[in-house]
Amino acid sequence: MDPEYFVKLQQFTPHTYRDIYPAIDPTKQPSLSQKGKVVIITGASQGLGARGFAPAFAATKPKALILAARNLSKLKALAASLSKDHPDIAILSLALDISSPDSISTFYTTIKSNYGHADVLINNAAVNDVEQRLKDADPVRWWSEFEINVRGTFLMTQGFLRLLPSPDTPARIVTLTSGAAVIAFDSVSAYGIAKLALLQMTAFVALENPNVVNVALHPGVIETDMLKEAFRAVALDTPELVGGVGTWLAAWEGADRAFLSGRYVTANWDVEELVGRSEEILKGDLLKVGLSGRFGREQFQ
Repeated sequence: MDPEYFVKLQQFTPHTYRDIYPAIDPTKQPSLSQKGKVVIITGASQGLGARGFAPAFAATKPKALILAARNLSKLKALAASLSKDHPDIAILSLALDISSPDSISTFYTTIKSNYGHADVLINNAAVNDVEQRLKDADPVRWWSEFEINVRGTFLMTQGFLRLLPSPDTPARIVTLTSGAAVIAFDSVSAYGIAKLALLQMTAFVALENPNVVNVALHPGVIETDMLKEAFRAVALDTPELVGGVGTWLAAWEGADRAFLSGRYVTANWDVEELVGRSEEILKGDLLKVGLSGRFGREQFQ
């Protein structure tokens, strides 16, 4: 398979990237600063959370970086490593199981008691365990992916929104979706349909909360524990790429990101070229789930 196959398949900007570049590099772009902000990253103990989002957001110098996952020992090790390079920021490791409403409630109670509310939520935690065709899949295992990927992300997002001091308080949410949400791949129906649900959930959150910039981010294809063997040959995107794009989407200064709220973005796309197409994206209502066809009585007259 052409290593660039999936990049080309969903190419929306003239230029694409598979590694970090200056516009999304938090170590080089002051406009990506999260100074004074509280940032939550779920699924932070491994994969994209540990290798991509956590170091990228640590570099934005937030007031507090909240690392959340089920494996507390891995979180503490990551926090210790990040603290060596960023001793001036508070890094809090909290055990969290997003499949458990009680765990999420305890998590947000801790956030409220320590910081009042959070400003940025990175919905990164997910599973991709069912590699079976739909007709052969075990119903319990198949549905369990929705319990974590959809219900868990819903509960995390709801808790985050409820903690905001007012309906006017600005906030940022980046929710990880996947190319599998919009392209059907053999034997990944549970994951793909769950990620499609998250893409549409992003649209609802954006519609109902104009104070929140909420973007669905496809991270590209990266070598992690979740990667399926069939995609290994094209897994050339780096964790630094998706981490950098995450900081750009969650930024408060510079180009307005609101035109992307409720929409799908791929980490490979050039963010500056996306800004250049903002009017076109809004006018055409692009990068959203929709139904193609000709509709309305006029076409029959």
